[in-house]
Amino acid sequence: MTTLPAARVERWLRFRTSRDKALATPHGWLTLTSFQWLGDSPAAVDLVPGLWSTHGTESTKATTAFLTAARSDGLTLVGTGEKVDGTVSAVLADEESLMWVQYGGPDGDQVVVELAMRGGRYAIRTRDAASPVFTEFDGVPTFPYNADWEVTGRFEPYPAPVDVPIGTANPLVDGVHRSVGEVVFRLPGSGHEFRLQAEAEKLGALTVTFHDETNGDTTDEWRKLSLPRPRPDGSVVLDFNRAINYPSAFTPYGTCPMPVKNNSLDIRVEAGEKEPYPA
Repeated sequence: MTTLPAARVERWLRFRTSRDKALATPHGWLTLTSFQWLGDSPAAVDLVPGLWSTHGTESTKATTAFLTAARSDGLTLVGTGEKVDGTVSAVLADEESLMWVQYGGPDGDQVVVELAMRGGRYAIRTRDAASPVFTEFDGVPTFPYNADWEVTGRFEPYPAPVDVPIGTANPLVDGVHRSVGEVVFRLPGSGHEFRLQAEAEKLGALTVTFHDETNGDTTDEWRKLSLPRPRPDGSVVLDFNRAINYPSAFTPYGTCPMPVKNNSLDIRVEAGEKEPYPA
């Protein structure tokens, strides 16, 4: 029994190493330097060569994104390396993204331009591998591991998923939370049960997005927690030591989903990731 806490700490440290490594990837979330909506007429945008636009109809909203650039602009298609010389186009479904073109730096790939469809509108985000947020990243600050914040609850599935409108980190982008059920549990220091609406992930896993009383103090405005697939009896483990920030905690250019209205915990969850840039 005495080795169990040490084993848990070791697993948590491996999780933290993997998490920081995943964040510190070239052209990952830490490299975002802009978010810009595209208009229906070809126009220049900040930080990127070329003329950008969208086209669609009143009933279908924006259907196609266009980029017009000269060979001298130095833009190439991500993946193929083909130079953009003239007009190229792309079509995305809502919530899809495409790492579309790149430019800059000694190898021509310092900045990747991501095309995104959000709320029926096209936008671009620049991902610059020279961003100081990325180059100076030294890991996400966290609370110390505490085994008390690993609890067992139960999952109560809904008869069918329920789509709940939500806000996002970008006030101009609305989101939808597809709630598949509720996770019911108790936490240290609280005398009542909590219920958080959950979304489904791959292979039966779940995700809960939540507020708690540390938000805006030692943590970001909201965080999320991934849960393993519930056991056959409906029990599920919640390890708040593994609560993480959304990308919007690191950059103002994210469109990350907010928690649904009632996913708030009226206690301080002093576990998991902290605010990455404390005052």
